[in-house]
Amino acid sequence: MFAAMSKANAEAGVNGSKTHARRSDRFLHGLEDYSSVTFVSHVHPDPDSLGSMVGLAYLVESCLGKPTRLTRDGEICRAENRAMVDLLDIDLVPIEQVKWKDSNAVVMVDSQPKTGRHSFNGEVNLFAVIDHHQTPGDLENIPFLDIRRGLGATCSLVTRYLMEQDLQVPEREATCLYYGIETELNGVPREATALDDTALQFLYPSVNKDIIAKIRNAPLPETFFESLLHALQSSFTYDHLLISWINELPTPELAAQVVDFMIRYEGIDWAVCGGVHDDRLVLSVRTNVHRAHAGEILRQVVGKMGGKAGGHDRRAGGYIPLPSDSANAVEQVQSELRRRLLKVLHIEDCRGKRLVPRREMLQNMM
Repeated sequence: MFAAMSKANAEAGVNGSKTHARRSDRFLHGLEDYSSVTFVSHVHPDPDSLGSMVGLAYLVESCLGKPTRLTRDGEICRAENRAMVDLLDIDLVPIEQVKWKDSNAVVMVDSQPKTGRHSFNGEVNLFAVIDHHQTPGDLENIPFLDIRRGLGATCSLVTRYLMEQDLQVPEREATCLYYGIETELNGVPREATALDDTALQFLYPSVNKDIIAKIRNAPLPETFFESLLHALQSSFTYDHLLISWINELPTPELAAQVVDFMIRYEGIDWAVCGGVHDDRLVLSVRTNVHRAHAGEILRQVVGKMGGKAGGHDRRAGGYIPLPSDSANAVEQVQSELRRRLLKVLHIEDCRGKRLVPRREMLQNMM
C-alpha cells in the first residue's frame, strides 16, 4: 500500500484549478481495484512519452505491486528514440497486439484521446490521462485527469509523482525521465517551469551520463541525409517563414528532424517541413517566437483542410490527408497550406525565395 494517502499537500495549476490532495495519491488510490495497468501514448512515441511510461510503471510497481505493460503505437523510427529504447531496454508491446480487459486500467500519457495522434480510438475506456500538451482532447468520463499545459514535459510531472511518494529512482528510470525532459526543453527560447528544473536537478545524480551521450549521438541512417538534401533543395523563404518540402518521406519522424535543423537558419522565426508519407502530407513546425502557440496555429490551419494537428508553444506536428499521390494533387495541397500559413502569420502572399538558388544546385550536381 502506498504511504502518502494520509498527507495533504496543496497544489495549484492542475487543470486550471486548485486541489488539496496530492495528485500522485489520488492516481494510485484509483488504481487499487485494478489487476494491472497498461500505458499508452501517441503514435510514434517520443522520449517524453517513453520516459513518462517508464516512470509511471515504476511508480505503480513500487507503490502498488501491480504488473504493468508499456505499448507503442506505430514504429519508432527516429535514430535517437530507437537508441533510447535499445540502450535503456524499454519493452514495448505493439498496441495492435494488446488484448484489452476490464480488469486492466489503461493510462494515456503525453497525449489526449481523439486528437488524431493515435491509431486506436474508443476501443478501451481510459482510467487516466496525464499530459502537458495544449491540444485539447475528448476527456469526458475519464476518472483521473492531470493535464498541466504550462509544464515543459510530461516526464517532469511523473518525476513529481515519484518525489511525492519518497521513492529512490533507479538509474534506468532516472535516465529515461531525464532524457525525456531534456528533449522537450531544448528549444529556443527555453520554456521551462520551476517544476521542470526541479525534476532535472532531482534526477541528475542518478542518470547514466554515458548512455545519455550515446542516445544524443545515435548513428543516423542514409534516409536522413537523403531527406535533408531534398529539403534543402526544396526550401523557400517568405519573410521570416521557411517552408521545406520532401516528396517522399521515408518515415514521418524525419520531418521533425529536418525542421529541427531548418529553424536554425539566420533570420527565420518559423520553419515548416512537409513530406508525403503514405496518403498524407506529414507536417512538422518549429518557431523561435515566445508564446507562439504553434500547436494551436497549426491545428487551425490544417483543420480546415481535413487534417489533424497539435503540439506546444514552439513545436507542433500534424498531417493533411491527400486526395491522391499524384504530383498535381500534392502541389495543390501544398499551395493551399502555404497560403493559409502566410495568412495566419500575417506575411504578404508573395513568391518564395529559394534557400539554395537553382543555378547553384545545378553547378553542384555537375
